[in-house]
Amino acid sequence: MKRSLVLLGLAGAATLGVPAADATPTYARQTGLPCSACHTQFPELNAFGRQFKLDGYTMVTTATMEDKAADSTRNFLLSLVAPLSVSLRNSYTETRLAEPGKANGTAVVPDMLSVYTGGEITPNVGVFLEIGYDPVANTFAATMLDLRYATHGTLFGKPTTFGLTLNNQPTTQDVWNSTPVWGFPYGFSAVAPSPTAVPVVASAMGMVGLTALGYWNNAVYGEVGLYHAAQLGSSLPLDSTAMGVLKGVAPYWRVALTRDVGAGNLMIGTYGLSTDIYPTGVTGPANRFRDVAVDAQYQADWGANSLTVLGSWIHEGQSWVAGGAANATNTLNTLRLGAIYHVGQLLGVGVSPFWATGTADTVLYSPGAVGGSRTGSPDSQGLIGELDFNPWENLRVECQYITYGKFNGAGSNYDGSGRNASANNTLYVALWLLY
Repeated sequence: MKRSLVLLGLAGAATLGVPAADATPTYARQTGLPCSACHTQFPELNAFGRQFKLDGYTMVTTATMEDKAADSTRNFLLSLVAPLSVSLRNSYTETRLAEPGKANGTAVVPDMLSVYTGGEITPNVGVFLEIGYDPVANTFAATMLDLRYATHGTLFGKPTTFGLTLNNQPTTQDVWNSTPVWGFPYGFSAVAPSPTAVPVVASAMGMVGLTALGYWNNAVYGEVGLYHAAQLGSSLPLDSTAMGVLKGVAPYWRVALTRDVGAGNLMIGTYGLSTDIYPTGVTGPANRFRDVAVDAQYQADWGANSLTVLGSWIHEGQSWVAGGAANATNTLNTLRLGAIYHVGQLLGVGVSPFWATGTADTVLYSPGAVGGSRTGSPDSQGLIGELDFNPWENLRVECQYITYGKFNGAGSNYDGSGRNASANNTLYVALWLLY
């Protein structure tokens, strides 16, 4: 997925990301439970799955090796089940019109290949780690990390889950599917054109964060922490050749209110990230980005079937102190809605409209074939429709179609080279296996 041209103005290079799956058979083997115990359909979490993650992935029902002190305190705990699993996805992508000079109808094998490890490491400490393959760069990297400490107590006389998480991307640690890392759609094409402008909080920047969290009385969730630069694939220590490096630390916060409503559970929340980013190197002035989001999710169950409705609106204020844009300040707003109906574990039907609007900037959003903007605007809008068939809980056939009404600022001749937004309408078919 093409990342933000806002970041291109900083870093001068695009990054490619592969979506992770917070659903791995590692946890099924550890708990002795099927995937459906934690997921409506992978990787979307249900209430039990959210609590399992909040508890640090530490629930174990299979055989373990342990050592106890004289007071029965556990000094050592090790699962006898190998904590490894694999995700493999092969795909076919076709756009309505081919990109100039490029073939249309692209098979990617594998589209995603990830190796996971996770589960309880010691009492109160667990981990989720993904080593993922990037089919465009043809490289492996540590794409997702969520190392957690969790404990339970009381606050104002009410039960509370307390925790710490060390993770490598904001919202990786989140338990709702309305935030960027885990938002619908859960699979997407790595080779099709996508709108340019993406807020920093939704971009895969090189960083690592430590946050503290609490979930009070199953009603109020709060989290605060700091992120620091931690780029992979660059010279270390970072030097003048690095691009898009986070300056100092970036504060992150998250608040969510939850309650049972009717047949389901409602969450209304907000989160944000404040970053200063060097255009190049690790010294000098840095550009400033302030992201504030409002999100919501409602998940209801009717027997084996369920419905998830979600949305996320992100506002980003940009201050180009170090240059790289035509304007001194810009804004970017993105809105994504989604509704996914699950027919047991067998079928999933999802629809997701999306919008991006923002300040026109002729430097950030300049004309150029396919990826450019004739109008200098980041505005885009479209609709995603998806049908998933799961003959088994760990095997999915995914059929997705994306239509665009506006792409990088316009519906017709949006790039200044004669390409219309509808030319980027994308059919994506994938076979996804978890083992």
